[in-house]
Amino acid sequence: MGVCIKHIRKGYGYMLHLRTIKYKAQRGFTLLEVLLVVAIIAILAGIVIIAINPGKNLQDTRNAQRQEDVTTILDAVYQYSIDFGSVPATITAAPTEICKTGAGSCTSLVDLSAVTSSGKYIAAMPIDPQCPTNCNANGDGYKISKDATTGRITVTNSGINVEGGKTISVTR
Repeated sequence: MGVCIKHIRKGYGYMLHLRTIKYKAQRGFTLLEVLLVVAIIAILAGIVIIAINPGKNLQDTRNAQRQEDVTTILDAVYQYSIDFGSVPATITAAPTEICKTGAGSCTSLVDLSAVTSSGKYIAAMPIDPQCPTNCNANGDGYKISKDATTGRITVTNSGINVEGGKTISVTR
Protein backbone atom coordinates (compact mmCIF):
# COMPACT_ATOMS: atom_id res chain seq x y z
CA MET A 1 0.00 0.00 0.00
CA GLY A 2 2.85 2.33 0.73
CA VAL A 3 4.15 1.80 -2.77
CA CYS A 4 0.81 2.63 -4.37
CA ILE A 5 0.45 5.82 -2.39
CA LYS A 6 3.98 6.76 -3.32
CA HIS A 7 3.24 6.25 -7.02
CA ILE A 8 -0.08 8.12 -6.74
CA ARG A 9 1.63 11.01 -5.03
CA LYS A 10 4.34 10.96 -7.64
CA GLY A 11 1.73 10.93 -10.43
CA TYR A 12 -0.28 13.71 -8.75
CA GLY A 13 2.83 15.85 -8.45
CA TYR A 14 3.60 15.22 -12.09
CA MET A 15 0.06 16.33 -13.04
CA LEU A 16 0.47 19.52 -11.00
CA HIS A 17 3.79 20.11 -12.70
CA LEU A 18 2.18 19.75 -16.15
CA ARG A 19 -0.63 22.11 -15.14
CA THR A 20 1.82 24.84 -14.05
CA ILE A 21 3.74 24.46 -17.32
CA LYS A 22 0.47 24.84 -19.25
CA TYR A 23 -0.50 28.03 -17.34
CA LYS A 24 2.95 29.55 -17.80
CA ALA A 25 2.66 29.05 -21.56
CA GLN A 26 -0.74 30.86 -21.67
CA ARG A 27 0.14 34.25 -20.24
CA GLY A 28 -1.26 36.45 -23.10
CA PHE A 29 -4.72 36.93 -24.53
CA THR A 30 -6.05 35.03 -27.49
CA LEU A 31 -6.87 36.82 -30.71
CA LEU A 32 -10.56 36.23 -30.15
CA GLU A 33 -10.46 37.87 -26.70
CA VAL A 34 -8.67 40.92 -28.07
CA LEU A 35 -11.14 41.26 -30.97
CA LEU A 36 -14.10 41.01 -28.61
CA VAL A 37 -12.75 43.77 -26.37
CA VAL A 38 -12.02 46.03 -29.36
CA ALA A 39 -15.53 45.43 -30.75
CA ILE A 40 -17.15 46.25 -27.40
CA ILE A 41 -15.11 49.46 -27.06
CA ALA A 42 -16.05 50.50 -30.63
CA ILE A 43 -19.75 49.92 -29.96
CA LEU A 44 -19.63 51.92 -26.72
CA ALA A 45 -17.71 54.76 -28.41
CA GLY A 46 -20.30 54.90 -31.18
CA ILE A 47 -23.13 55.10 -28.66
CA VAL A 48 -21.40 57.91 -26.74
CA ILE A 49 -20.69 59.94 -29.90
CA ILE A 50 -24.29 59.62 -31.02
CA ALA A 51 -25.53 60.61 -27.55
CA ILE A 52 -23.26 63.65 -27.33
CA ASN A 53 -23.67 64.74 -30.99
CA PRO A 54 -21.21 67.66 -31.01
CA GLY A 55 -22.53 69.10 -34.29
CA LYS A 56 -26.03 69.49 -32.88
CA ASN A 57 -24.70 70.99 -29.66
CA LEU A 58 -22.70 73.62 -31.58
CA GLN A 59 -25.73 74.37 -33.76
CA ASP A 60 -27.91 74.83 -30.67
CA THR A 61 -25.30 77.12 -29.13
CA ARG A 62 -25.15 79.32 -32.24
CA ASN A 63 -28.97 79.46 -32.38
CA ALA A 64 -29.09 80.50 -28.71
CA GLN A 65 -26.60 83.29 -29.51
CA ARG A 66 -28.78 84.37 -32.44
CA GLN A 67 -31.83 84.51 -30.16
CA GLU A 68 -29.94 86.77 -27.75
CA ASP A 69 -28.65 88.98 -30.57
CA VAL A 70 -32.10 89.44 -32.13
CA THR A 71 -33.58 90.38 -28.75
CA THR A 72 -30.71 92.79 -28.04
CA ILE A 73 -31.15 94.58 -31.39
CA LEU A 74 -34.90 94.89 -30.87
CA ASP A 75 -34.46 96.19 -27.32
CA ALA A 76 -31.99 98.84 -28.52
CA VAL A 77 -34.33 100.00 -31.30
CA TYR A 78 -37.21 100.29 -28.86
CA GLN A 79 -35.17 102.21 -26.33
CA TYR A 80 -34.22 104.59 -29.14
CA SER A 81 -37.89 104.94 -30.15
CA ILE A 82 -38.87 105.76 -26.56
CA ASP A 83 -36.30 108.56 -26.42
CA PHE A 84 -37.00 110.00 -29.89
CA GLY A 85 -40.68 109.10 -30.40
CA SER A 86 -40.06 106.95 -33.49
CA VAL A 87 -37.84 104.17 -34.73
CA PRO A 88 -34.87 105.07 -36.97
CA ALA A 89 -36.08 106.16 -40.39
CA THR A 90 -33.78 103.70 -42.15
CA ILE A 91 -35.98 100.76 -41.10
CA THR A 92 -38.24 99.83 -44.02
CA ALA A 93 -41.22 97.50 -44.52
CA ALA A 94 -39.09 95.00 -46.43
CA PRO A 95 -36.85 92.76 -44.28
CA THR A 96 -33.35 94.10 -44.94
CA GLU A 97 -30.02 93.07 -43.47
CA ILE A 98 -28.58 95.38 -40.82
CA CYS A 99 -25.28 97.13 -41.47
CA LYS A 100 -22.32 96.30 -39.19
CA THR A 101 -21.20 98.96 -36.76
CA GLY A 102 -18.43 101.01 -38.36
CA ALA A 103 -18.91 99.57 -41.85
CA GLY A 104 -17.66 101.83 -44.61
CA SER A 105 -20.69 101.50 -46.85
CA CYS A 106 -24.23 100.53 -45.92
CA THR A 107 -25.65 100.50 -49.44
CA SER A 108 -28.73 98.23 -49.63
CA LEU A 109 -28.49 97.64 -45.86
CA VAL A 110 -30.33 99.17 -42.90
CA ASP A 111 -28.05 101.68 -41.19
CA LEU A 112 -28.71 101.72 -37.43
CA SER A 113 -25.74 103.93 -36.58
CA ALA A 114 -28.19 106.28 -34.82
CA VAL A 115 -28.77 103.50 -32.29
CA THR A 116 -25.08 102.65 -31.84
CA SER A 117 -23.38 106.05 -32.15
CA SER A 118 -23.76 107.18 -28.55
CA GLY A 119 -23.43 103.71 -27.02
CA LYS A 120 -26.50 104.51 -24.91
CA TYR A 121 -28.72 101.90 -26.54
CA ILE A 122 -26.17 99.39 -27.78
CA ALA A 123 -22.40 99.67 -28.16
CA ALA A 124 -22.20 97.76 -31.44
CA MET A 125 -24.55 95.69 -33.57
CA PRO A 126 -24.24 92.00 -32.75
CA ILE A 127 -22.90 89.86 -35.58
CA ASP A 128 -24.26 86.41 -36.45
CA PRO A 129 -21.96 83.63 -35.18
CA GLN A 130 -21.37 82.37 -38.73
CA CYS A 131 -20.81 85.65 -40.55
CA PRO A 132 -19.26 86.38 -43.02
CA THR A 133 -20.71 83.11 -44.41
CA ASN A 134 -24.00 83.95 -46.18
CA CYS A 135 -23.85 87.56 -44.95
CA ASN A 136 -23.36 90.74 -46.90
CA ALA A 137 -19.74 91.96 -46.64
CA ASN A 138 -20.89 94.90 -44.46
CA GLY A 139 -23.91 93.13 -42.97
CA ASP A 140 -24.25 91.61 -39.52
CA GLY A 141 -26.41 88.61 -40.50
CA TYR A 142 -29.73 89.88 -39.11
CA LYS A 143 -32.67 91.48 -40.92
CA ILE A 144 -35.00 94.15 -39.58
CA SER A 145 -38.35 95.39 -40.87
CA LYS A 146 -41.27 97.56 -39.78
CA ASP A 147 -44.87 96.54 -40.46
CA ALA A 148 -46.49 99.40 -42.40
CA THR A 149 -49.91 99.05 -40.75
CA THR A 150 -49.12 98.17 -37.14
CA GLY A 151 -45.70 99.78 -36.82
CA ARG A 152 -44.34 96.60 -35.19
CA ILE A 153 -40.65 95.90 -35.60
CA THR A 154 -39.35 92.41 -36.51
CA VAL A 155 -35.73 91.33 -36.23
CA THR A 156 -34.85 87.95 -37.72
CA ASN A 157 -32.09 85.81 -39.20
CA SER A 158 -34.51 84.53 -41.86
CA GLY A 159 -32.81 83.51 -45.08
CA ILE A 160 -29.32 84.36 -43.91
CA ASN A 161 -27.85 81.85 -41.46
CA VAL A 162 -30.57 79.36 -40.60
CA GLU A 163 -29.33 76.20 -38.89
CA GLY A 164 -31.39 73.12 -38.28
CA GLY A 165 -34.34 74.74 -40.03
CA LYS A 166 -34.78 77.11 -37.08
CA THR A 167 -35.49 80.72 -38.02
CA ILE A 168 -34.94 83.09 -35.12
CA SER A 169 -37.43 85.96 -35.15
CA VAL A 170 -38.72 88.44 -32.56
CA THR A 171 -41.52 90.95 -33.17
CA ARG A 172 -42.70 93.79 -30.91
